Amino acid sequence: MRDDPVVIMLVARARDGDQYAWNEIVDRYAPLVWSICQRYGLSRDDTNDIGQTVWLLLVEQLGNIRQPAALPGWLATTTHRECMRAARKARRYGYSPSLDEPAMPLQQQTPTVEEEIIEAELSAALRAAHAELPDFCRRLLSLLLHDPPLSYQEISDLLPIPVGSIGPQRKRCLNRIRHSLSLDDHVSHPGARGARATDSGGVQNA
Repeated sequence: MRDDPVVIMLVARARDGDQYAWNEIVDRYAPLVWSICQRYGLSRDDTNDIGQTVWLLLVEQLGNIRQPAALPGWLATTTHRECMRAARKARRYGYSPSLDEPAMPLQQQTPTVEEEIIEAELSAALRAAHAELPDFCRRLLSLLLHDPPLSYQEISDLLPIPVGSIGPQRKRCLNRIRHSLSLDDHVSHPGARGARATDSGGVQNA
């Protein structure tokens, strides 16, 4: 079990009023908050309200964090609590999700808090690894993931590079991601980070 130096740095700077650090925390963990809300089958308005509530509560509690690595666990636990509160309120008033707001199937296995945190941390690590790539690699991978898919000829015309170079260049760019320090740090210690993040003693008065 060890602290994540990135989270430590972000929490320390956010405590000191660094707006950039606060934005980084929100960007890093907003997918975690959102994914938890989606499994409760709440309306979009309730999901948005819960997100705002969680971040406001974090503003209030940020100075009470003893172990910055406990931040993801606190966010997951707080989001679950707010979702359960909203779900109880929705049932009280007879609300049921609309057709475009499906509830989570009962047979689908619910991830543990630790699994949710590890997934969020991996997503953040992948975004950081992608940001470390040269501009050419970011453009190439973006075009390869384009929806609807682009042909190699279209990608060749847009970059421009020869069609025969796209495969080898893609391989090199993906290897850069695999060997990124951001991703390597996460993959080497996923259990340690998740275990520390779910430590309930990490935040006072949460």
